[in-house]
Amino acid sequence: MPYIFKQGDLMIGGIFPIFNKELNNISTFEREPLEVMCEFDLRAFRWTQVMIFAIEEINKDPALLPNISLGYRILDSCASPTNTVRAVLTLGSQPEGIELTSCPPALSAIIAESGSSQSLAVAETLGPFHVPMVSYFSTCACLSNRAKYPTFFRTIPSDYFQAKALGSLVKHFGWEWIGAIQSDNDYGRNGILAFTEEVKKLNICIAFIGTVLRTYPLDKILKVVEMIKESSVKVILAFVPEGDFYPLMKEIVKHNITGIQWIASEAWITAARPSTPEMYQAFGGALGFVVQKMAIPNLNTFLTYINPYRDPSVPFVKNFWELMVGCQPVSHGMDTGAKTKICTGNETLMDYIDNVFFNVTQLRVSYNVYKAVYAIAHALHQLVFCQAPGEKNVTPCLNISEIHPKEVTYHLQRVNFRNQFGDYVFFDEKGNPPASYDIINWQLKNGQVQHVTVGHFGSTKNGDYSLTIQEEKIVWRTGNNVPTSLCSNDCPTGTRKAQIRGKPTCCFDCIPCADGTIANITAMDCKACPKEYWSNKRRNECIPKVIEFLTYSEPMGIALTAVALLGAFLSLLTLTIFIHYRETPVIKASNWELSCFLLFSLFLCFLCPLTFIGRPTAWTCMLRHTAFGVTFALCISCVLGKTIVVVTAFKVVHPSNKVIGQFGPIQQRIIVCSCTLIQAIICILWLKLNPPFPDKIFRYSNKKIVLECNTGSEVAFYAVLGYIGILAVICLILAFLARKLPDNFNEAKCITFSMLIFCAVWITFIPAYVSSPGKFTVAVEIFAILSSAFGLLISIFAPKCYIILIKPEKNTKKYVMRTNGNKNHNL
Repeated sequence: MPYIFKQGDLMIGGIFPIFNKELNNISTFEREPLEVMCEFDLRAFRWTQVMIFAIEEINKDPALLPNISLGYRILDSCASPTNTVRAVLTLGSQPEGIELTSCPPALSAIIAESGSSQSLAVAETLGPFHVPMVSYFSTCACLSNRAKYPTFFRTIPSDYFQAKALGSLVKHFGWEWIGAIQSDNDYGRNGILAFTEEVKKLNICIAFIGTVLRTYPLDKILKVVEMIKESSVKVILAFVPEGDFYPLMKEIVKHNITGIQWIASEAWITAARPSTPEMYQAFGGALGFVVQKMAIPNLNTFLTYINPYRDPSVPFVKNFWELMVGCQPVSHGMDTGAKTKICTGNETLMDYIDNVFFNVTQLRVSYNVYKAVYAIAHALHQLVFCQAPGEKNVTPCLNISEIHPKEVTYHLQRVNFRNQFGDYVFFDEKGNPPASYDIINWQLKNGQVQHVTVGHFGSTKNGDYSLTIQEEKIVWRTGNNVPTSLCSNDCPTGTRKAQIRGKPTCCFDCIPCADGTIANITAMDCKACPKEYWSNKRRNECIPKVIEFLTYSEPMGIALTAVALLGAFLSLLTLTIFIHYRETPVIKASNWELSCFLLFSLFLCFLCPLTFIGRPTAWTCMLRHTAFGVTFALCISCVLGKTIVVVTAFKVVHPSNKVIGQFGPIQQRIIVCSCTLIQAIICILWLKLNPPFPDKIFRYSNKKIVLECNTGSEVAFYAVLGYIGILAVICLILAFLARKLPDNFNEAKCITFSMLIFCAVWITFIPAYVSSPGKFTVAVEIFAILSSAFGLLISIFAPKCYIILIKPEKNTKKYVMRTNGNKNHNL
């Protein structure tokens, strides 16, 4: 294998893809395949010259490795892992054709390689021998595995960091649906794998992954082209070396595929070969990450000094000259059959100084080669002199012939210095440098593709990463606005995402939120409204639920209030009539005092419904139930007293019987008070132990909150009703027994009828009360109170008022005392 060689006290090896493997013919298995052709790569050739330049610069530096010369041996890999292994094994053998006065020193370290697959081959080959290697362009995260590759270092950040940078870029511009192109090697596969893992955390989907390689036949390349044309993605990441990507780029331009926003890995975004106006038609506006750029002083002069006539035996210079100058240099080994014209010998590189090869102001990979050489030199200095460079009067502490590669690896891991450009050079525990990228944008200026820096991505002191982008500097090939790439458009507010079966998470349908849930942002699920709120019609906002209770302003409340006031008025009117006509026989015969008590209690009963109407409060809840219980107990107690008096009076058959005397006014008052007092005690215990309270009920309607009074103690509530029921049943039984007693004015009939109405109302009230929803529960209770009160008022007092007001001729003692059988019965 041809190599560039210079003898030194310490030797450094170098492997570069000076030639690039190109597309070969499709194998037909009918004849032996043609040899794969390799094309000379100016960019990689410059890397070799930067390595030589750095070594010569170190040899002239009195502070770094003083009195020790560095030598080099550089070989070509042709960008092939198999050629790379061959180059590594060649580096380990004695150079052929070189006369040595003594045994050549072993290689202290190797600078290799550009491709990750080639670097893996070098690392696996050199690993058992502990020879350290420093890569300048291999970014595969797999090489950070210290268990497998303990001697691997690099001066370019790992794809682990580039994947984070690419993920941050995609997230920054809101691209959720992207395609990916990978090279069919370790660099591409591991790069896309790291990127996929990173974007999964950011909810970004990859629509497809196309695979290419520079040696792929055309039909495989065209399959990837069709994949791009059929996909709906507008953003594609190409994690591919320039040599592997170039055949696909030519086909994309040929098929006129435009409107795609390309994202590039560092391997091709600044490559010279694709950076042409022709490629700009399809790849203009591409964004990508590149390592830090630097201008190396005096390198331009060194490069212009290259000349094939100075040492015709130096390999690769002839190829460089033919490509740069365009003619074959004159030499004794000249190929007379070559198609290139013969040089005159007067050509000079100064005529081509404008060529990109001589532009040393924006070096990126070349600067990585430069740092790699200096890192190895600093490690060797530490090893030989046992101190950092820069000390005066240094003397070796180790014979250079005793240097072992394992010791070089140890000191290379601990290198930490600041170079002449102010950059710190060091390696972490995995052999990686600090992460720092510039964001590059392809722009067309003056007919040439320019790589314009529009942002930066780097690691911070606390271990996080920062992304800064100057969006105003970016030129988008798709237009002035930032391109969008979504599988499904964002769901409008009020809808949620529904995953489409068999498709990535970025592809979804929009389904309206269910009642009671909202979505005011794009989300997979709708958010439930708080308990007291409900969703609006658009399902994008929670609004307070309608609060429902029986009000005075609604028709039902107005009607019930009017009926209650009418009943109270009729009670007062009847009471007034009774007071005014209290000396008449009808009033006297109906027990005037108990009748007044009864009318007063009915008046209170009619007023009770007013406490049931309106917004429930703690006081109204306690008042409505207790007032209802006590007033109705008072009412029924009065009726019970009247019933007992009637039964007792008509059961007395002889005037000398003293039973009637035992139920005079005092005893009647005692009956009324004692019966009412029992109910009052029940209500007091109710209020003391577990009183009624205002409560919000949500079960009746999803859109309404029903305000009602919770009874607190169900036992107390039904005890109050039960007690009233017991009194009513006793009255009914007594009145029923006395209904046929002989008298023209037998009040027992009226009491019987009123108690029948009362019991019927409250028996039907219980199921209606339990089954009625919301405010209708209150309405049912009010209706029961009013109807039972009206039943008592009309049944007991309407006949008396009728006689008093309409038939006054019957309001006589004779008529009242007359029996049905026209027989006198003396009270």
